[in-house]
Amino acid sequence: MKSLLRRSGRLSACPMPHRTSFLALLLATTALTGPAAAQQASVQLDQLSVEGAVPGPRIGSGANLSGGDGGTAATSGGGGGPSGVAGYTARISPTATKTNTPLLETPQSVTVLTREALNDRNVQTLNEAIGYVAGVSSNVFGFDPRFDSFYVRGFSLTYDGIFRDGLRQVAAGLTVPRIEPYGIEAATILRGPASGLYGLGSPGGILDVTTKRPVFTPFGEVQLQVGNFDRYQGNFDIGGPVEGTGGTLAYRLTGIQRQSDTFIPGGSDDRSYIAPSFTWKPSADTTFTFLSEYQETKLPGSTTFFNQNLRPTRIYSGDPAFNDFRQQQGRVGYAFEHRFDADLVFRQNFRFYDISNDYRYASIGALSPDGTSASRSTGYSRQFLSQITLDNQIEAHVTTGPVAHTLVAGLDYAHSDFNYRFGFGAAPDLNLVTRNYGQQPILAPLLGPRTAQSQDQVGLYLQEQARFDRFVLTLTGRYDWVSQTTTAAPAAATQQNDQAFTGRVGLNYLLAPGLVPYASYATTFAPQPGVDAAGRAFRPATGDQIEAGVKYLIPGTNIQAGFAGFDIVQSSVLRTDPNNVAFQVATGAVESRGFEMEAIANLAPGTNLTLAYTHLNLRYLSQTSFAGQSLDGNALSGIPGDTFTGFLSYLFPSSSALRGLTLGGGIRFNANSFANDENTVRNPTVTLFDALIAYDFAAIDPAYKGFRAQVNANNIFDRDYFTCQAGFCYRGAPATVIGSLIYRW
Repeated sequence: MKSLLRRSGRLSACPMPHRTSFLALLLATTALTGPAAAQQASVQLDQLSVEGAVPGPRIGSGANLSGGDGGTAATSGGGGGPSGVAGYTARISPTATKTNTPLLETPQSVTVLTREALNDRNVQTLNEAIGYVAGVSSNVFGFDPRFDSFYVRGFSLTYDGIFRDGLRQVAAGLTVPRIEPYGIEAATILRGPASGLYGLGSPGGILDVTTKRPVFTPFGEVQLQVGNFDRYQGNFDIGGPVEGTGGTLAYRLTGIQRQSDTFIPGGSDDRSYIAPSFTWKPSADTTFTFLSEYQETKLPGSTTFFNQNLRPTRIYSGDPAFNDFRQQQGRVGYAFEHRFDADLVFRQNFRFYDISNDYRYASIGALSPDGTSASRSTGYSRQFLSQITLDNQIEAHVTTGPVAHTLVAGLDYAHSDFNYRFGFGAAPDLNLVTRNYGQQPILAPLLGPRTAQSQDQVGLYLQEQARFDRFVLTLTGRYDWVSQTTTAAPAAATQQNDQAFTGRVGLNYLLAPGLVPYASYATTFAPQPGVDAAGRAFRPATGDQIEAGVKYLIPGTNIQAGFAGFDIVQSSVLRTDPNNVAFQVATGAVESRGFEMEAIANLAPGTNLTLAYTHLNLRYLSQTSFAGQSLDGNALSGIPGDTFTGFLSYLFPSSSALRGLTLGGGIRFNANSFANDENTVRNPTVTLFDALIAYDFAAIDPAYKGFRAQVNANNIFDRDYFTCQAGFCYRGAPATVIGSLIYRW
């Protein structure tokens, strides 16, 4: 987490007001490392017909009733999920435009992860879920289950780029809302700036997950899972219409219970999760969906190994005697939609989050000259975060002559309160000969004074999608007002106000059936709390992107592909003041240039393919190291310049003797990158392999319909690997195997 915050403080320009003061605390230790009925089956457009069937249970497909299609979402846009789903493919997503726009007509690169894709890979974290997506670097911090920490096009999304149901998840310090993958219907990655619709954020884009929602058809699923490192887990997902309500009320209840160790000595990965929801649909035009969640996690306080010469040793930095990261989070919210007529829709999405955590860790400072012992320190923190987000939007469809318009106007509001206390102390030396982990009592240090921070954001946005003949023009504009207050005794409270206009212009041309070239320009911004050596407030970091590409959906198939080239420049980011290294100035800049190629195909029920290649040239245009050294022209560390991923699932046809059997496998290749921003040491190239084998017992006898056994293995050859970023190194996860017994009805 330490290098994440160090990197994001200079580049990602995290909007949370904690960033500067919190960074100073983190630099004091080396331990904080790593951080409704269904919709129509056919959507007819002027030039493009998008066909999709609401998915149901299929032998060996890995899908359940909900399957990831928009037919399960209460709303059709602005927080609703993707639609036109077949296997791993989706044809429509509201993430890029807050309207039900086909992916072919969005002027930016978008990838949708469907429920079937998540099921097949049995993903356990958000990082695992996006591991096969173009433009994503999900393994920068090695094995670290504590945080959803990843990069898109070279920029971190952890604090300002993760959304749930179209609403931004506020995060601060070590308090990052965790997303349980089993509780989501789909995930959509929009690459490139999205501030024109969503406000302050990352130049890399956004990741928007869609929560599982009620459906008006009875269904259920239970899973029992067992894995290495003593992993035991149970999942359930049940729902359907409520009897006696005349088909106007449906419910859903999703939950998991997990108890697991990890390869980290004494480290747990325990979780309890429950998510009740209901949908009230009094008429065909009005829908109200209530969404809620409670989650508890217990994880290791430290996931790092002592670093030496930009390489992680086998010496674990933490200690089981003082090594817990416990987090509780709860949320309640709703999605409301009312259609006044076919051309006018109002939506309102609301959510309240409340999160608290207790964080304890030990850290190795240095080894003794003879290498027999290691000095250690401790850290202890308690943090609390609450957040309210509200988005009001109205969508209208009008026609003026030969031009068809889709208009969206919105007003959103977000408020967060964050407070934390930190304490640092000493721990007994570690005996490196006997490795006496957990054998010495370690006392929690006293907590220091409380720091409280709050942020308010109001955004007003307007978007026009104009369709003329084969052209689709997208114009988006937004104005934001952001106010941030920090109170840290005994100092007086400080306040910073920022405002900015951001936007996007994009043009798509329907060149041929399914073939659409496009180009776009988009901007972004993010406030940067704090002052420079002269006491002047930092300017917000700003970014802009030029993107051009082509999207192709082979007519009559579920095979889609895309190519995108992009150039992103982020300016006014924080850098160490070359004239006074004790301060920072907002004069840094970074450029991300490259291209991506991605193909996703549903070749037959249960048979899917995804391929992705990314080339990234990510460099500092203007930056200074913490020691005052110029980094201009250097590559940013930890982000590979070339990545390739591919995953194939194959279900044997019903005519085969192996019917009911699904085999699958994946490859994840990361080229080498620099281990530090000074570009003096390189990380090694890493290639990892994953595997899937599943069997649907209905192939033996229809009486066993719904029973499925599945085994997933990641890093199947147990590759021992590591990666370093900003001078800090992290070990990757070893081979992980999870077996599942599933029953769906």
